[in-house]
Amino acid sequence: MRKKLVTVIMAAGKGKRMRNPDKSKVMHELKGKPMIQYVVELSEKINSEMIIPVVGHQKHSVMDYLTEKFPESTGKIEFAHQDEQLGTGHAVMQTKEHLENFDGDVLILSGDVPLLKYETVDSFLKFHNENNFDASLISAIFNDPSGYGRVLRDKDGNFYDIREEKDCIAEEKMCKEINSGIYIIDNKILFEALKTLKTDNAQGEYYLTDVFKYFRSIGKKIGAFPVKDVVEISGINTMEQLEELSNY
Repeated sequence: MRKKLVTVIMAAGKGKRMRNPDKSKVMHELKGKPMIQYVVELSEKINSEMIIPVVGHQKHSVMDYLTEKFPESTGKIEFAHQDEQLGTGHAVMQTKEHLENFDGDVLILSGDVPLLKYETVDSFLKFHNENNFDASLISAIFNDPSGYGRVLRDKDGNFYDIREEKDCIAEEKMCKEINSGIYIIDNKILFEALKTLKTDNAQGEYYLTDVFKYFRSIGKKIGAFPVKDVVEISGINTMEQLEELSNY
C-alpha cells in the first residue's frame, strides 16, 4: 500500500549558465511552458498531499506564476525559502516547518528536470513501496557519466552509496550508473539524516546524497531504480540543453 506523499521541488537555483541573471532558472520555457510548471503538474498527477517548491533566486516570479497558474491548488502548494545556496541538502532543510508533522514519504524532484514522465514516477513509487525501502533514488546508465554523482553497488549488485564526481577516486569514476537527483525518503528519518550532513567535501556544500550513507550506517534499506530513457531525467543547465530538449 502506498503511503501518503508530499513532493518537494528544488527551484532555488540561479542557473548561471542560462545567461539571464534576471530570470529564475526554472522559469525558462520549454515548448511554451516554464520548466517548473511541468514538475508541478506531475506532482499533482501523482496525488501529492502537498507540493513544496523550494524557491530562492528571483523567487517572487516563481511564486506569483505558480499561485496564478494553479488557483485550485491554493493551500496545497506551500513555498519554502532557500535564500542562500548551500547545496541540495540545505534546500531540503528549509522544508522542515512544512513537514514537521507529516507521516509518509517525501518525493524530491528538480524544477529543471521537466520531461520526467508520470509512468516513470509511478513505477519508481511502486519499486520503493513493494521493496519496503526507507529511501530510494532514480539512476540511469550514461555512456559518458562525466559531471554526475555515481551510484555505487557491491559485488552482488546492491546499491550502497552515492559519490559526487569531485569526490570519486579513479576507479569510481569509471562507474557509468549515475544519480538523477530524484529521491523518495520516509519523512520519519529524513530530518534525522539531514542533521548529520557536513560540508567537508569538494564543493563545501550540504549534499543531500550523503543521507544515503547515513541510512546505510544505521541499517535502513535503500534502493536505486534504473531508468532506460535518460532524456527523462536530464536536467537543463544551459540554453543549448534547453534547445536540445525542445526537440524531444
